[in-house]
Amino acid sequence: MSFALRRLPLPVPNRRDLIALPLVIALFFIISHAGHQMAVPYRLGQNIPISLSPTALPEYGLYTVLRMLAALVVSFVFTLGYAWLAAHNRYAERLLVPVLDVLQSVPILGYLSITVTGFMALFPGSLVGVQLAVIFAVFTSQAWNMTFSLYQSLKTVPRDLQEAATLYRLNAWQRFWKLELPFAMPGLVWNTMMSMSGGWFFVVASEAITVAHQTVTVPGIGSYIARAIEAKDLGAIGWAIGAMIVIILLYDTLMFRPIVAWADKFKFEMTSSGEAPRSAVLDYLRRTRVLRQLAVIPAALWELTVRLSPRVAQKAPAPAARRRWGDGVFYAAVVVIAVWAVVRLVQVLPRDFGWPLVGHVLWLGLITGFKVFVLVALSALIWVPVGVWIGLRPRWAQAAQPLAQFLAAFPANLLFPLVVVAIVHWHLNVNVFSAPLMILGSMWYILFSVVGAASAIPSDMREAAQNLGLRGWLLWKRLYLPGVFPGFVTGAITASGGAWNASIVAEVVSWGDKTLVATGLGAFISQATAQGRSAQIALGVGVMSLYVILVNRLFWHRLYELSVRRVRLD
Repeated sequence: MSFALRRLPLPVPNRRDLIALPLVIALFFIISHAGHQMAVPYRLGQNIPISLSPTALPEYGLYTVLRMLAALVVSFVFTLGYAWLAAHNRYAERLLVPVLDVLQSVPILGYLSITVTGFMALFPGSLVGVQLAVIFAVFTSQAWNMTFSLYQSLKTVPRDLQEAATLYRLNAWQRFWKLELPFAMPGLVWNTMMSMSGGWFFVVASEAITVAHQTVTVPGIGSYIARAIEAKDLGAIGWAIGAMIVIILLYDTLMFRPIVAWADKFKFEMTSSGEAPRSAVLDYLRRTRVLRQLAVIPAALWELTVRLSPRVAQKAPAPAARRRWGDGVFYAAVVVIAVWAVVRLVQVLPRDFGWPLVGHVLWLGLITGFKVFVLVALSALIWVPVGVWIGLRPRWAQAAQPLAQFLAAFPANLLFPLVVVAIVHWHLNVNVFSAPLMILGSMWYILFSVVGAASAIPSDMREAAQNLGLRGWLLWKRLYLPGVFPGFVTGAITASGGAWNASIVAEVVSWGDKTLVATGLGAFISQATAQGRSAQIALGVGVMSLYVILVNRLFWHRLYELSVRRVRLD
């Protein structure tokens, strides 16, 4: 082995390495410097000035992107573990999926109020604790969509591929890395892009945190926008939007386009695709010599860990009696916990709130739920056909990719002043015309999920449909709609949860001295937050979580089961 290693010739850099290597080294130095600046000493109450000068935006943009990328890495690790456990253990699935429904619906400010103090206590006298609190806040806006996407893909792996993995005696570790994750990769990549864009929607709130009645601000694009809104500086807001466009184009070109082009090889099809996505950056890196050789080392080590894990023989299914006994124990425990929770609620609700207030909040939840259902349905009618059309055309998908990311990343709260002015000027109904603000930040989940699902439709199935003469509605009914249905359900669940979350800021909109309040559960929580009524905040969040769980379990997850049973690439 040592002799073979000595005989290996050292790679000689080519002209592409001479450009790529300095850029990679410079990138590491920039990240290291920014990381050092993000860990400066800090005390609660200390004022960190935010400059509205456009020259400060490159530095602020670097800080924001580093936080979002750190949150994306944590989200990806969380997704791998959580989705795998939910998809492979039916007892865990019955607990983890409802918990995920609740997590995606609980307002992000609720997470911050619980966690920011803890993070700051872990790193006293340093800004690191505040940075981790911001990263955690962005994580809560990214992870759920990615987890739902991977969970849906793991539940719809074609049976013939599962049988092949069983014949090769792959263990769980090998099956995941060799079969399940590659099969899920096209849809997961597109949902990861949406999660990255969705993080921008919350960055204004997460980079300006209120702790102990004091505002803690960290430098970034979000805090820059918050400062500009506070100062009513429309020019600064314009500069911030321009910086967002440049940043999105940069990380789309340098990160997501290469990943989309690389992930195309995992597309499940029997024949090669006629038109594959391309990336100039990926093509350039593949033509380097030193960087390509350096990339082989970690890839080979990882492949070695996968290959050395022991293969397993096919296990016989558990006896029916044992499964019935396990089901009985599980459901008995669930019933006991549910009965205890109901008894406690019956004791606490009339004592702390009174039944009239509880009934009023439940009614407000129905109103907001109706708005969410209508908005998600309208979004589906618009974005499912658009997503299918884009996903079936890789060239158009590449052109639309940065535009869709910018639209998904655009903070909807920047449109609130326009909505307030329009409603006041034309005397419009605030309940109707403020409702679209609830879906502006989350309808893109449907688009990205459908694009990812459409791009994964095998080319041989499309060619077969063409040979059979399928056109028009029949083609959509027999191929396109069934092909994107699992992805649509994933996007719709996340869009629905996002709309519930956004109702808290969309049902109470203000600009200057004008404040408009719509009727709904989001307005109730927003007003309770402004008035510092913690008990009513908990009641509103609890009712919102209850509605989200009921809708998801009774409607959306039934569609999930339908996609697993009948709509799959078998």
